[in-house]
Amino acid sequence: MDDKVYEIKESSIADPGPLGLAGFALTTAALSASNAGIIPASLGLVFLPLALVYGGSVQMFAGMWEYKKNNTFGATAFTSFGAFWIALAIMLLLVFGKVISFGKDNSDLGIAIGFYLVLWTIFTFYLWIASFGISNGLATLFTLLLITFILLDVGNLGGGAVMVKVGGWFGILTALMAWYLSAAGVLNPMFKRVVLPVGPKVH
Repeated sequence: MDDKVYEIKESSIADPGPLGLAGFALTTAALSASNAGIIPASLGLVFLPLALVYGGSVQMFAGMWEYKKNNTFGATAFTSFGAFWIALAIMLLLVFGKVISFGKDNSDLGIAIGFYLVLWTIFTFYLWIASFGISNGLATLFTLLLITFILLDVGNLGGGAVMVKVGGWFGILTALMAWYLSAAGVLNPMFKRVVLPVGPKVH
């Protein structure tokens, strides 16, 4: 038997964070533009394929790659929000296809979506707390996201269209912040200097 010891080097991978943030940003922007009334509600349905593919599946891949990078926060956030988009898209497709119904003629659809969002608000809340230990940029992103969720919670659970519209505008701000952080994650390493600052840890 050959007693020679072979060294196995751990492979390194690129940072999946910018990809996950980009998928989250694009899908959030598509839905939020509809919620904010910038585009007609019918055009807002463009978020469905995005939710299944880019914001959903691709973001989940980014989460799996974050596990490889030993980044628990990134793995948890990207994988979970990828699942958020896929589950939301599937739920709406099942409703549109008349496979499931929330009340007669889907009269309780808004409440069902509101309940769904409330559950995700709880998850977002503790990620928001954790984000303060990473960077100002990420803390800003999760602050905007948490506000967006709360507004949409209230709007869908009876607060009315105005709350949903305001939530849509905060969703757009959230998407812009996610795009900014994604761009920073691409440009800063590429140029080997701080092109887009994300700030130090908050504490």
